[in-house]
Amino acid sequence: MFYVTMSDKFLSGWGKAEGKTAKFVVECETFEQAETIQNNARNRQEMKYINITTKKPYYNLSRYITTIKKYDSLGNIWKK
Repeated sequence: MFYVTMSDKFLSGWGKAEGKTAKFVVECETFEQAETIQNNARNRQEMKYINITTKKPYYNLSRYITTIKKYDSLGNIWKK
């Protein structure tokens, strides 16, 4: 399993993430899927600190709000 992690600067600091950083994590079954997500995230202005890891990420709940999605559940904007 591969995980693509990123900070969403648009969602950070307000709403459910008030006073926190919004993290977005995508679970991928292959490295190729992870590279696709990473490349598409780099083309999105609101995403920063984009990384691929094999270790499931954990973020301190007092500082971060985390959204985890599976690769197969994402739309075409992430998979092209």
